[in-house]
Amino acid sequence: MPCLGSEQGGGFQGLRPAARSEFLHGAQEVGGLPDDEIWFTVDARAEPYTHLFPGTRLEKGLPTDARGAVHFSHHSAETGRTYTADAEVDCLATGGPVATLTAVVTRSDTGEVGHRIGLSIYQGRDGGRVDGSGGGAGRDGARLGFSWGVGNVDVGADGKPYQPVVGTCMAPAPFAPVLRGGFTVHHTELEVR
Repeated sequence: MPCLGSEQGGGFQGLRPAARSEFLHGAQEVGGLPDDEIWFTVDARAEPYTHLFPGTRLEKGLPTDARGAVHFSHHSAETGRTYTADAEVDCLATGGPVATLTAVVTRSDTGEVGHRIGLSIYQGRDGGRVDGSGGGAGRDGARLGFSWGVGNVDVGADGKPYQPVVGTCMAPAPFAPVLRGGFTVHHTELEVR
């Protein structure tokens, strides 16, 4: 069973991985907007077949069901304000050093409560740690992608663009380089029933 989590300042926050579980943990600052500081902290662990949907084909849940937390912080240099959000993880899938997860926003400064967000993580070489000292952004290749950053736009029948719902475990490729921090992805095969 997979797991994902955050590592910041040498300590773990939130969930601890169980033996032989799929998980992700870490906290990282990502690049992309000059002068802004953007941090993601994630603690997630796979809990297959725990989100039940009685009376549907998903009655027994999915092998990618997961639990955990996401915290997002974006300090805007332009406004001088820091925006934050928290979300509850509902899906996690891993493949080697890569993970995708989704989480439903539970608290936000920007009013997106109830919306599902998607994140993708590539832990990079050397366990995904980037200390910000020399070597430049993402020097070990660690990257993160988020669903509202560069995509997830559709065009309606009326020709107008809109942002569609993010499905479980759906996220773009990890497009933003990690500047500081990092994630550890622990992969195991999906438990398919």
